[in-house]
Amino acid sequence: MAYLLQAVTRTIKGAKSREEGKLPAVTYGAGNETVSLDLNYADFLKLYKQAGDSSLIDLEIDGKGVGKVLVHEVQYNPVKDTPTHVDLRRIDMNKVMHAPVVLHFIGESPAVKALGGTLVQNLSQVIVECLPKDLVSFIEIDLSGLKTFEDMVKVKDLVLTPGLKVITPHGDALVVKVIPAMTEEEIKAMEEAGKDMDVSKIESAKKKEEETPVEGEAPAVATAEKKEEEKKPAEKK
Repeated sequence: MAYLLQAVTRTIKGAKSREEGKLPAVTYGAGNETVSLDLNYADFLKLYKQAGDSSLIDLEIDGKGVGKVLVHEVQYNPVKDTPTHVDLRRIDMNKVMHAPVVLHFIGESPAVKALGGTLVQNLSQVIVECLPKDLVSFIEIDLSGLKTFEDMVKVKDLVLTPGLKVITPHGDALVVKVIPAMTEEEIKAMEEAGKDMDVSKIESAKKKEEETPVEGEAPAVATAEKKEEEKKPAEKK
């Protein structure tokens, strides 16, 4: 699917731009100078909801196409939860790139439906390496293969399209599996620890029902991309 984002050159500070009802942004990368921009709030929100962080976007500045970009970062107002600034990274279509790709879970696990297990998701995205033309918006994972509590999906099991390579996390990192039904105490502990947690700790705790579950350290999920050759510019306020 093709995405188009229209912007205009910004000559005032970001704070002043926001006062005028515009969304300030910057674009940089791929050997180009940093350019300050203004975006339309509604247009950006609609596009970002569809494209996310993993889809190439055609950028137009002052009505002229300037190439492909990725949404690198969106800053939000902590109270209103509305975007306050956007970083757009330009992409060289002939150069290998690194980008985050979200994981989409489809289907239903027999171990959940028939055995009453609890589905535990350890990862929500991975970092891939590819040429821009091979970048995908998401990677699908079919849960129907999780038939027992021993079945699991690791990073090395992901079905990738040609030209795509996962570089973070490592291949043996756990993506998703089903564990025996959890007690209310264990569910509460999971919610407090966050959605990214070590499933092996949960399973170990279940084998010692009379002991207090040991809170495991959340697995490291790489969310940072490999540093660009060009240093990210300071935010334009």
